[in-house]
Amino acid sequence: MKALIQRVSEASVKVENKTISSIGQGLLILLGIQNDDNEDDILWLSGKIARLRIFGDENGIMNKSLQEIKGEAIVVSQFTLHASTQKGNRPSYSKAAKPEIAIPLYEGFVKQLELDLQKKVGTGVFGADMKVSLINDGPVTISIDTKNKE
Repeated sequence: MKALIQRVSEASVKVENKTISSIGQGLLILLGIQNDDNEDDILWLSGKIARLRIFGDENGIMNKSLQEIKGEAIVVSQFTLHASTQKGNRPSYSKAAKPEIAIPLYEGFVKQLELDLQKKVGTGVFGADMKVSLINDGPVTISIDTKNKE
């Protein structure tokens, strides 16, 4: 699994001009799933994101987690995170999981993040044409890959 997380002061997702998720302070998480991802990836990634200390403390130092600030989150499926640009100019998405594999893992990740945060998590609509808006706070944008665990 790959996640691109963005610390936001606000974010929203629209499908067919209808807002389906919106948050204030928290994280917008773009989530890419590949064929060999599993429950272990879900548990590790959700825990890492929930506890990642990237929010300011009383001294303005990035020392607090999403859990600690009781922030919000939106998770948006993003197969293009697995784009390979090795050959030519048209990206290949062969590493991205097909919907029958990706949807249950995506839904499992959302449920696990809700458990880790002890609150509802917003989502996009898997496979839909979405319009994602955000105000990136910082900006702080971090890429996490469960295969590298960096």
